[in-house]
Amino acid sequence: MAVIGGGLVGLCIALGIQRQGLEVTVYDEGDIALRASRGNFGLVWVQGKGDNLPEYARITRLSAKLWAGLADDLTQHTGIDIQLQQQGGLFVCLTESELQHRQQMLAAMAQEHPEGYPFEVLDLQQLREMMPDIGPEIAGATWGPEDGHVNPLYLMHALVNRFESLGGQFVNAGKVNNIVPQSGQFLLQATQGTFSCNKVVLAAGLGNKELGPMVGIEAPVSPNRGQVLIAERVRPFINYPTGHVRQTVEGTVQCGDSKEDVGLDTGTTTNILAQIARRAITMFPLLKDVNLVRSWGALRIMTPDGNPIYQQSEQYPGAYLVTCHSGVTLAAAHSGPIADWIATGANPTVDLEAFHGRRFKL
Repeated sequence: MAVIGGGLVGLCIALGIQRQGLEVTVYDEGDIALRASRGNFGLVWVQGKGDNLPEYARITRLSAKLWAGLADDLTQHTGIDIQLQQQGGLFVCLTESELQHRQQMLAAMAQEHPEGYPFEVLDLQQLREMMPDIGPEIAGATWGPEDGHVNPLYLMHALVNRFESLGGQFVNAGKVNNIVPQSGQFLLQATQGTFSCNKVVLAAGLGNKELGPMVGIEAPVSPNRGQVLIAERVRPFINYPTGHVRQTVEGTVQCGDSKEDVGLDTGTTTNILAQIARRAITMFPLLKDVNLVRSWGALRIMTPDGNPIYQQSEQYPGAYLVTCHSGVTLAAAHSGPIADWIATGANPTVDLEAFHGRRFKL
């Protein structure tokens, strides 16, 4: 079986397929790829995901529950600590209107989930009890007990290590320019050669837009840029990850969460970085005296409604497409029930019909 795309999504799918006893080769574009896996925020984030699609909320929560098992497996077999911390997370709101809107959204989501959808709304005093260094201008926050974060670079390293230790092949094939279905097989015509497989999973991020129609699947994905600031190491002061600022185990501070429609531009801009910095300082005033060490831009993979696509080709059975913008959060679901569905046809506990691409034609 072949997986096109060696980022977090592709590697998690490949690892899960391996656990079903199948041989897997990952074909990757190489370092020139627009790889979100090396530019993301590292959040395992539940609260607010799926506000427009209950099934997305369910698969997000399922993945969050499976995350500890994935982390334990990777650490046990690779010796790499991916630094999973999953003691909850905070979405900090600067104004009362922002906090009220957030509360209303989460309350509406809870109505869609009779099994329960845990969250709390905290005022400034309650928030300060959890994070004493929070700024005085903050209105409050919402708390999600299922949220957490990891080190995404260590996660990538561990996934590659584990995949190869199980006999997986990682091929730097360059860009796959064409897929030719042929008598139950698929020919992958790439920059570095032509390869054959009996099943193929498209996990190429933004590349799925071109590759999908080659196997009869429409993937209307588009890029959305997020810029990130990294500050120097400081004493531990952020006890829980937030939607805009988090602190790594090493002590560095990561600030971000811009959303920009700029095509394939992965650059940074002073005005956006300044907005990110202002919000971070408002949240945590001590950051005004902390030095910045680097910044970058990375491209998210977005569908028109922001939700994933999980689909097998009806025209060419054996071809699958997987795409999402939450590769970290959904990693455990991808290496578990989604990979099982691809490898064996097993029905996941979450209804995948809701993630079929046909929804964009309705």
